[in-house]
Amino acid sequence: MLHALPLLVLVLTAAPPEPSARALNTEGFRLYRAGRYPEALERFQGAMKADPAYALPRYNLAATLGVLRKQGKVCEYSAHRDVIVEHLTQAVRLDSRRLARAREDEDLDGIRDTLGWQRLLGHKPEREADIPALLRAVSWYGPAAGIHGSKHSLRFLPNGRAVLWTRIVDEKGDENHGELPGTYTVKGRQVELRLMDQPPRKGTLTATGALTFPGLGTFTDSEPECDA
Repeated sequence: MLHALPLLVLVLTAAPPEPSARALNTEGFRLYRAGRYPEALERFQGAMKADPAYALPRYNLAATLGVLRKQGKVCEYSAHRDVIVEHLTQAVRLDSRRLARAREDEDLDGIRDTLGWQRLLGHKPEREADIPALLRAVSWYGPAAGIHGSKHSLRFLPNGRAVLWTRIVDEKGDENHGELPGTYTVKGRQVELRLMDQPPRKGTLTATGALTFPGLGTFTDSEPECDA
């Protein structure tokens, strides 16, 4: 019995085993169902770290970030569209069945107008034939001039119509919004934009998904957020 005592002490003082990726994912999903999204986020992150090849927590992380984004907690939890898209893309690469679920998941509604989502659906800016559909499916955002200044967004609508929205925030925090309608045509990678009372502008959509117009700047699917 005296010889067994050190072994017994070792067993009693040994650290408990780390929870498995599946256990962490299950606990995260329980917290998600309870509406405890920040805690669920931590569990899904832990599951991803425990097993990087496990697709489900990556998907659940993307969905949880989507919920936090809807709640207006983008900056607090880095619930940016490109971050959500990246986690979802990795989940689909690991398990293609995740895409079918994502198509019906309301938590992911906030990323459906991104290039990343369109890529998951098989539509790519590398293919010129996809450009007209991509222009209409994606919300395009121009560069922001810091916390005060202007922010631009551009939408391409059916029947060759386009709208440029401008949001200007002054030093007092007051906002002014402007809307400029117009039309557009597409030929290959070239996009000709004709806004009301302005001369035509010929822009280009690159294979990487950047849309540039002289005088307006470069538009992407990344919405300016969390300016310092």
